Amino acid sequence: MRLDKGLIPVKTIPTIRNMSNYQINNTPLDEMFKALSNPHRLALFNRLMSCCAPGTKCGVDMDRFCVGELGEGLDIAPSTLSHHLKELNRAGLIQMERRGKNVECWLERKVLTQLSDFFTEPLK
Repeated sequence: MRLDKGLIPVKTIPTIRNMSNYQINNTPLDEMFKALSNPHRLALFNRLMSCCAPGTKCGVDMDRFCVGELGEGLDIAPSTLSHHLKELNRAGLIQMERRGKNVECWLERKVLTQLSDFFTEPLK
């Protein structure tokens, strides 16, 4: 115990480091799985992923959704929807493009291939 300004006894508390202060070299897959760990983001990703059957080729605009369409039935605020889509985009899972007043979202097929390869290739 020490005296602070000579008047009040103060216990000295040891400093505890926050684990988030440590630098971890994340791979793109780490960021993808982190983004998909949120149930709302996973639901949004599933909606985009299920636009056309695997192995088929979608038309240019067939696999694109407007932000409002994606959020239908999820019961989340528009600002929260926007946040989740930005996180999916930041992780490289979806693409976004503004067209006039609308923002369109879609998946690049290479992302699905990358995720699929993770589960089908032997561990190194």
